[in-house]
Amino acid sequence: MGALRWTEADVPDQSGRVAIVTGSNTGLGFDTARVLAQHGATVVMAVRDTAKGEAAAAQIRQTAPAADIAVHKLDLGSLASVRAAAAEIGSAYPRIDLLINNAGVMYPPKQTTADGFELQFGTNHLGHFALTGLLLGNLLPVDGSRVVVVASIAHNIRAKIAFDDLQWERRRYERVASYGQSKLANLMFAYELQRRLAAANAKTIAVAAHPGVSNTELIRHVPGSSLPGVKTLAGLVLNSPELGALPTLRAATDPAVVGGQYYGPDGFREMRGYPKLVDSSRQSHDRDIQQRLWMVSEELTGVSFGI
Repeated sequence: MGALRWTEADVPDQSGRVAIVTGSNTGLGFDTARVLAQHGATVVMAVRDTAKGEAAAAQIRQTAPAADIAVHKLDLGSLASVRAAAAEIGSAYPRIDLLINNAGVMYPPKQTTADGFELQFGTNHLGHFALTGLLLGNLLPVDGSRVVVVASIAHNIRAKIAFDDLQWERRRYERVASYGQSKLANLMFAYELQRRLAAANAKTIAVAAHPGVSNTELIRHVPGSSLPGVKTLAGLVLNSPELGALPTLRAATDPAVVGGQYYGPDGFREMRGYPKLVDSSRQSHDRDIQQRLWMVSEELTGVSFGI
């Protein structure tokens, strides 16, 4: 492995491994799926738009003709869709080595999911919480299996778990704070999941990663992002999707990774660069909040992990 910079070249051979990557038709998820497929993994692209997913799979096959890729429909904003996808994927792949919870939405106008949850919290956290719980039985028997949760440096920006108003029904909606809550929830879920897996002496570990500030479609709701020249400037100062995917890939494949770790870029304020072990906010490590969030998430999704 590279002494200073961990790159795609450092990904070990993934032959024989099955990787589920949510939101993998574009951006970080696409490059995560691409690299895993190029290194021999069977990749399941779990996406909301299967036509776009098939187009992305075809693009990956151009660089890796022997790639084993399948596309499955998954709308994280619908618990019915999450359950259907988990049943379909779980049946097709009894053995799962990697579950990479990558998909997400950022800064949209206030909206709700099919189940009435605020869109960012419902999609980024609750949808992935339910999917993980429903697929965990396929991971637990597998040596070296991992759940990778993609978080964000936004977990520390105006973020708190507002248990008295998780869905922004009483307060004036603030898209930045709402996104921060969802990303803080992602991290807390990863940490609490790892604690429960360790207590059960499971073969599976939970790890978190963040891409820094990456130039992907996720920023389309950022004010001013559509102005002339902004996309060009973003390409110069932000992480490319290829670089932004590296912390996730390291968390998923580096043999030295242990459960409960968090990976992000090594540059200024972790906004861009190559992946290294990083830390998260003090708040994200609060076990009482983690456990309360877990209980609330089970109640809201109707999904219990059994660990």
